[in-house]
Amino acid sequence: MIRVDGERLHVSGEREAVRRAGGVLDAMLQAARAGSHVTPDDVAFSARAVAAEGIPKTLFVTQRGKEIRPKTAGQRALVASIAANTLTFGIGPAGTGKTFLAIIMAVRALKEREVSRIVLSRPAVEAGEKLGFLPGDLKEKVDPYLRPLYDALGEALDDATVGKYLERGVIEVAPLAYMRGRTLSDAYVILDEAQNATREQLKMFLTRLGSGSKMIVSGDVTQIDLPRGARSGLVDVEQLFSGIDGVGIVRLNETDVVRHPLIAKLVAAYQRAGDA
Repeated sequence: MIRVDGERLHVSGEREAVRRAGGVLDAMLQAARAGSHVTPDDVAFSARAVAAEGIPKTLFVTQRGKEIRPKTAGQRALVASIAANTLTFGIGPAGTGKTFLAIIMAVRALKEREVSRIVLSRPAVEAGEKLGFLPGDLKEKVDPYLRPLYDALGEALDDATVGKYLERGVIEVAPLAYMRGRTLSDAYVILDEAQNATREQLKMFLTRLGSGSKMIVSGDVTQIDLPRGARSGLVDVEQLFSGIDGVGIVRLNETDVVRHPLIAKLVAAYQRAGDA
């Protein structure tokens, strides 16, 4: 039970329950003091985190003062794998923060001068509908496919910094097809929506890895938009790479969804219907 007494909170109950409640309250207080806007979802995520492994640690503080931290067991496993391995695969449903956390880790490494650049890539595959001819120059044609990556960057850095880094080539955002023939050294290299890369394309991408680099590949094998008859390279990852030193494979599920609580229920509904 929690009782409010002026500016004090009194928590009573079983010892373990009080410990967990105290951990959640401490986490919320630290976030609020750091300037974060604490939502009911944050309370629920912190409660799960404290129950599992204790209070989650802050990964990064944006220039707007927002604290970024893993909120679920799956997210913590993904962050730990990225830190420990040269190549990490993050596989799971929409809303689990796979790409966002990968970009946060990349920006943190760039800020700490662990790498000199960030390379973000995505297959230029349409999600179930044909967009037809796109007007404009090359950049304008591919930008619609890469917009989610720019959005994630905008969460980590302010617009002026993103623009400066893009102009200087410190951050590069490019379609998967533009990776062929390159060697990507001293970089954080991230492939998003990897379920839409064929086995041949994924092999091409993985073999771009150069010295001093880390590579993160994320995707959702339940949302493959490849043409009929084309096989996603992401579905073979565990069979091909499990047990290889330096490679981490992290599976996330609906319990790791942080985008909106309803998304976890929608994902679970699709899985029950046999669409997963």
